[in-house]
Amino acid sequence: MSAHIIYDHAPIGSVVAWSDGTPRPPERFTRKLSAWQSSNSRGRLISKGGGRAIGNLSLSATFTLHEADYGAGGVVALRVHRTFSLECALSFTIVERPGTGMVRVFDRAGENAELVYLAPHRAAAEEWLSRHGYPSAVLEEVTEDEVGADIVEGRVA
Repeated sequence: MSAHIIYDHAPIGSVVAWSDGTPRPPERFTRKLSAWQSSNSRGRLISKGGGRAIGNLSLSATFTLHEADYGAGGVVALRVHRTFSLECALSFTIVERPGTGMVRVFDRAGENAELVYLAPHRAAAEEWLSRHGYPSAVLEEVTEDEVGADIVEGRVA
C-alpha cells in the first residue's frame, strides 16, 4: 500500500510496516543487514500531520511512526521516530490495528497531538498517566468505526 492509504485509513495506534522491496541479506553481512533494516522495519503510528505551505514551498502531509526505545533499567534514553511524507516511495502495510475499547493517551489536545501510550482499557490508561508526567494529556477511546475499515489490495473494503 502507499503512504496515502496509511495516512487516510490507518487509525492512530496501528502498527505499520514499511519496505523498499529488497530481499533481506543474510545475518553474516552485518553492514548490509543494518542498511536494509533502515528501509524495512515497523513501528506504531503516533501522529499524522497535514501539509503546509512556506512561501512558494509546499510541503506534503506526513505521518510519524514510533520505531523503538533504547535505554536501561526502565529508563528510556533514546526514542526512535520515523516520519514519512505522502510522496514516499516505500511500500506500507498495516500489521495490527488497535482494538475496540483500547484507550489512546495523547500528550496534548489538538491537531499536533502525539500518541504516548496505548492502553487496553481506560483504567490502565489512567493508572499509566498517574505515573508519567503529561499534565495536558488527553484520553481517547478507540471506536468500532476506526477499526472496522479493512484495507484490501489498496482499496477500502
